[in-house]
Parts: sequence; C-alpha cells; structure tokens
Amino acid sequence: MSEVKLKKGEPVDRALRRLKKKVDREGTLKEVRNHRHFEKPSEKRRRQMKVAKFNAMLSARYADV
Repeated sequence: MSEVKLKKGEPVDRALRRLKKKVDREGTLKEVRNHRHFEKPSEKRRRQMKVAKFNAMLSARYADV
C-alpha cells in the first residue's frame, strides 16, 4: 500500500503528484491492470518472450555505445 504524508503547508495537488509517481515506480497500477482478466499460461509465456526479445534487441543495439 503506497502512502504519502502531507508536509506542512504543502498543496494537496503536489502530494497527489508524489503519490502518482510512487505508485508508478512500484508498478502497482500495472499489476492491477494485468490482473483484471485471466491470462492463459501460453499467453503469459508469449508476452514474456516478446518482452525478452525486445530487451535483447535494445541491449544488442546499445552494446557498443
């Protein structure tokens, strides 16, 4: 559970922005969205392979930089 405490004299919108950044960094919202519907194991594997392939492509592209 993400929590942000208001500092003295801090506007609520600034604290809300800090909360949004914190939730984004933790990946909480992404995980909730992934659990909205059931994902078959084969779909999960396919998605993970796609991410791994993309990361491998990026690392190969920037390996000599």
